Amino acid sequence: MDRRGDRGSRQRRGAPCGNGTRVHVTVRLFARLREIAGAAELSRQLPDDATAGDAWNALAMEYPGLADYARSVSCAVNETYSRFTTRLHDGDEVAFLPPVSGG
Repeated sequence: MDRRGDRGSRQRRGAPCGNGTRVHVTVRLFARLREIAGAAELSRQLPDDATAGDAWNALAMEYPGLADYARSVSCAVNETYSRFTTRLHDGDEVAFLPPVSGG
């Protein structure tokens, strides 16, 4: 089973949803993802029913180079590996990690 799940359902950043409230999340990026975005940590506001996949999609729209990693990136919410369908809450930290290789 694919532990990453769905990458989120919204196709555009800031799509209207829920009752219009938003959640504030901290996004952490590692390795090549950090290089593409030019920052290790970003602060974002997302719709109140946003998922980790929605956060990823918003970042990929803002930083198109991230799209190359869409099928291989993992995510963690509040330091726990999570599915991209995991709903985010105000104050959450979502981390995106590229695949790791080594020997």
